[in-house]
Amino acid sequence: MEKIKNYINGQMVGPISNTYIDNYDPSKGEVYSLIPDSDEQDVDVATKAAQAAFPAWSKTPKEKRAKILQKLAQLIEENLDRFAEAESRDNGKPLKLAKTVDIPRAAANFNFYATGVLHYASESHAMEDMAINYTLREPIGVCGCISP
Repeated sequence: MEKIKNYINGQMVGPISNTYIDNYDPSKGEVYSLIPDSDEQDVDVATKAAQAAFPAWSKTPKEKRAKILQKLAQLIEENLDRFAEAESRDNGKPLKLAKTVDIPRAAANFNFYATGVLHYASESHAMEDMAINYTLREPIGVCGCISP
């Protein structure tokens, strides 16, 4: 049975505890793979890897970051059928819905952020002739998620 792995620091790795959770196909009630039962240790390793990668990523020119995100969107689109089949099986939803909504939305999200990084925006507000408050938007840290 396939064991799904965590993607940490550019590598596919199993959970440190080497424990897994059954992954059920909700349309059949059958286990079809195993999901990492990741815990605080795995999160700590992933967070440290992301923090170590952050300085270089945040200094990468925005055009290059945009191209990387656009390439991810392109790969999602090129693999629409495979992703839709996996999404349908994982969530028990109709394949058509995964193909027309979920997977295209994932690609659209990557494209949105890819182009968003290219557009500069600034906000400033006068403070009763005493000062100007402004918002400076810069990358500040790490973001991630764990599922299920």
